[in-house]
Amino acid sequence: MSGSATDSASREAEPSGDRGPSPRVPDFDLLRPIGRGGFGEVWLATNRTTGRLRAVKVIPLKPAGATDPAGREISSIARLEASVQAERPHLLTIHHVGKTADFLFYVMDPADDVAGGPASADPGYRPATLRSRLQNGPLSPDECFSCARQLLAGLVSLHEAGMVHRDVKPENCLFVDGELKLADFGLVTGADMQSSRVGTQKYMPPDGRMDTRADVYAAGLVIYEMVAGLPADRFPRLGDRAHDVVDDPVLSRLNRVALQACQPDPRERYRDAGRMLGQLTATGPPRPRPRPRSRRIAAAIACLLVALLVAASPWWLRHVPLVGHRGVDVNFITRPFNATVYLDDVLQTDPNGTPYLTPCTIPNVPRRVHHVRLEHEALGEWEGEIDFAQSTEIVAEWDMES
Repeated sequence: MSGSATDSASREAEPSGDRGPSPRVPDFDLLRPIGRGGFGEVWLATNRTTGRLRAVKVIPLKPAGATDPAGREISSIARLEASVQAERPHLLTIHHVGKTADFLFYVMDPADDVAGGPASADPGYRPATLRSRLQNGPLSPDECFSCARQLLAGLVSLHEAGMVHRDVKPENCLFVDGELKLADFGLVTGADMQSSRVGTQKYMPPDGRMDTRADVYAAGLVIYEMVAGLPADRFPRLGDRAHDVVDDPVLSRLNRVALQACQPDPRERYRDAGRMLGQLTATGPPRPRPRPRSRRIAAAIACLLVALLVAASPWWLRHVPLVGHRGVDVNFITRPFNATVYLDDVLQTDPNGTPYLTPCTIPNVPRRVHHVRLEHEALGEWEGEIDFAQSTEIVAEWDMES
């Protein structure tokens, strides 16, 4: 069975001189809080008999106000224990659940230290979460792929057991012994229940249905954050990462999976995490594309040809990409998605001849003014003159009420 070493609204806990005595739970000495949320705290603790470090989540049984967070947690943990029979490698393990007169508590594995290495009682210890890793920018392609696979494997365990998580986000992805573990199961519920809209707002789908497709949507945003190094509310922009996403097959596949997972229409998303994981790993980990040794020579020849063409006929500047002269990678985002892209009245297609559909990144666009036309089958056209020497991201919206 599994649980969380961080709360759904957790943040690094700072020691406070006036916080009062530590909660008391059987068999453990609570050292200091390492995460806190609206109703419960996670403490770093030592087992009095073995001296082993654990993370202990403590939730008051008699909170101020009318809510009953401990009752909610008990219900979620009991449901999870009944549904997920075996220990799963990418769900954080709960070792014990208990109550005192004042608290519900449960005991879990502590996360690794954010600085590297295992958890420790050192005052500088902070739990390693995916959020803490993302503070340093986007992850490497291999790390993105590994973390995405492990996150989805954890979600698969829940979805196959008929459960939904309802709060998938980087803060709830912990690293234990270097492996990503999905955590915080206080909002877990049955996939067939009428789930209320709870969790973290920016990871919720726009349709508001908190089912397996909602978990898929949130997982897509988490993968997006790993790939782009941008916060979830910037989706699907790629920013400075656009060139890497275009050139790297690992990042390209992850970006495609994230885009499919985050479709506004839930019918167009993966039905559950199993299908999403299957798409990610369908042909194994992508491999880097080989770079030809003659690339520099070819580029030099192409640059010479471009110079001759420019001198001979300005018309080519509007209708032929500047081959060999590195342009810019441009993000095209529309709301709603699935518009085709025309530059200077030329339909833009990938190397296989398939038209680009928004949101997409088109590589090597010449750095100059282009006439951009975006065509949506149901909503018509959007067009404008854009200088790609100044802007590399186009965002267009149609008025859905008109």
